[in-house]
Amino acid sequence: MSEGSRAAVLTCALFAVSVLLGVIMTVADPAAGQQLLELFREAILGEVIDASAPLLAATLFLNNLQACLVMFLGGASLGLVTAFVILSNGVVIGSIMEVVRQEEGALYIAAGLLPHGIFEIPAFLISGTLGFLLARSLWREWHAEGDAAAEAVRFGRLFCYAVLPLVFLAAVTEAFITPAIIALVA
Repeated sequence: MSEGSRAAVLTCALFAVSVLLGVIMTVADPAAGQQLLELFREAILGEVIDASAPLLAATLFLNNLQACLVMFLGGASLGLVTAFVILSNGVVIGSIMEVVRQEEGALYIAAGLLPHGIFEIPAFLISGTLGFLLARSLWREWHAEGDAAAEAVRFGRLFCYAVLPLVFLAAVTEAFITPAIIALVA
């Protein structure tokens, strides 16, 4: 298995486990899930909940781009920041999904996540993978086995070509399409 494949598997496994932990935590303590949902509403949606779709799309784009950048550049911490962002986001997503499932049902979750999630989740996973690859390249350079700067440039290009368009498509979809699909289901 290549380094890239191992980093991708690690990223996907951390994310899946953390989403599951968020679900389990909320099943065990529904109040904790409600608290996370309220924090999410205040921190992320508070300013733009009633905003126009273009403003919402721009805000979502910038928030998600920031998270992806932190995951990617977090590789410079030997992957500790990358892992933390993956794990914390996974727990929050899992917890909120469980709260919404309990209140609205699984179809509502699918309507609320699938349209933009098909872009956003891959962007998130690619960013985490690039962060772990950056960490690995730094480790190799410290052991005189590679050139971390050259690898970082290559990873940065991949981030720009793959992650940026996915984050943009996710934001536009989440602002313009997801609400209409949720309205059909609700």
